[in-house]
Amino acid sequence: MKTYTRVTSMLVGLILIVVVGQPLALAQKKDPKDPIEAIRKELMQLPYYGVFDFLAFSYDKGTVTLGGYAYHVGLKNDAVRAAKRVPGVDTVVDKIEELPASPMDDELRWKVYYAIYRDPFLSRYAPGGGMLWGHRGALGSSFHGGFAGPRFPGMEPLGDYPIHIIVKNGRVTLLGVVDNEADKNVAGMKARGVPGSFEVENELVVQGKESTSR
Repeated sequence: MKTYTRVTSMLVGLILIVVVGQPLALAQKKDPKDPIEAIRKELMQLPYYGVFDFLAFSYDKGTVTLGGYAYHVGLKNDAVRAAKRVPGVDTVVDKIEELPASPMDDELRWKVYYAIYRDPFLSRYAPGGGMLWGHRGALGSSFHGGFAGPRFPGMEPLGDYPIHIIVKNGRVTLLGVVDNEADKNVAGMKARGVPGSFEVENELVVQGKESTSR
């Protein structure tokens, strides 16, 4: 009888743990320990975020500020909705600039893309080359949490392309991260060698150090 009572008590205790623990587990699920990682994950899952767009964000006490450039139609609104889905986010400040539609800019985008990503010296940065930097682990804490780019100081950058190509009214800006100064300089040289651009700003960041535009 004592054994039966003991077993019964243990079963009741286990049931209480499961029943009481479920709401606690759900609450923990809805309250992520690192909202920055949760925001990053949501933004990285946007289906149309590509090499001709660039997104960055900051988080402070429930407020997310989004910055960057949206080439794909709908990306700006989708990014705002994605940030709002994150538990703990109360306000989203949208500073993403939508790039104007332009056949000339589109042609320039692809010319710069091929000039950079088909270059043998930079080929490892091309899709499938294994160089992805959008997730925090890819670069380390020295880069994330304090983007050194002059356009988005203090913001978290993200993307699946190491070198993002932003084109607006014939002007090209390179944003992203590369391994070293040599890669940065070659990317800038390749972009400047493409006919049809009025200006090329090379704002690529070298991993592990601050880098100014050239």
